[in-house]
This record gives sequence, C-alpha cells and structure tokens, in this order.
Amino acid sequence: MPDTACTTVDEYIATFPAPVQAILEKVRATIRKAVPDAEESISYRIAAYRFHGRLIYFAAFQNHYSLYPATQLLKDAFEEQLAPYEVSKGAIRFPYGRPVPVRLIGALVKHRAAENLEAEAAKAAAKAAAKAATKKQPHAKPVAKKPAAKSTK
Repeated sequence: MPDTACTTVDEYIATFPAPVQAILEKVRATIRKAVPDAEESISYRIAAYRFHGRLIYFAAFQNHYSLYPATQLLKDAFEEQLAPYEVSKGAIRFPYGRPVPVRLIGALVKHRAAENLEAEAAKAAAKAAAKAATKKQPHAKPVAKKPAAKSTK
C-alpha cells in the first residue's frame, strides 16, 4: 500500500505500477457500473464507496488486491464463486496473475448494496415501531410532590 496520504481514488491508483493501475481501474469501473450512485472516497487510506452506508473498499498489495468488507452474508451467498480465492474474516483477496473477475465483483457489490438497503429499511421499521409504541402509551399524570417536612430542632 502507498505511504502517501491520498485524497482521491485517482491519486490512490496512481501510486501503483502501471499493471496494477490497470487492474484497479477495472475494479473501480466494475464497482461504479454495479452501483452508479455510490459515493467514491478514500477511507482508511484505501479506495472506498458508500451507498446507504459502507458499501465496498478495495486495496492493492504486493501480490494481490482485496475487497472489503466480506460480510458473512456475502461469503455465504457467494461461497461457491469465492472458493478459488483467499477469503478471510473481512476480506477477499484476488491474485494479480489471474484475470479480474468482473462479473463476480459486480455481483458482490450489488449484493452489498442490497444488504445496506435491507439494513436501512430494518432500522427505519424499528424506529417507526418504537415511535408508534411510544404514542400508544397513555401519558402519565405528573404526581405532585409534597414539600419536604421541615425538621424542628
């Protein structure tokens, strides 16, 4: 990974040798095509995309490039397609010596977008349910406090 503090994905990609840049540009184009409304930025000093929350990140290393986060839902849904790649708790590693799996990456990104939308909908539903539950509870009348008894000494 580059030691410089990049502020754009263009700058990040430019820190790598030309063959790696070509791969990263292909990954970037795949992400943009899969979720055109995703916001591109740099986060944790790597390329990052947001779409209703954290969508996907990619980073380049000496022998591979990786996608993050590899959620359990994502790993379960694509278990068979991910079998040829090294998958850790939070990352999917793709070796440089193989063609960029454009279809797989596109599908992974779309799946992550769907995960984010589902999580957002669930959060909104829970918030609405909590608000509705609060409205249904009768308002308690305030209890008047009796003045404290004065001590007589």
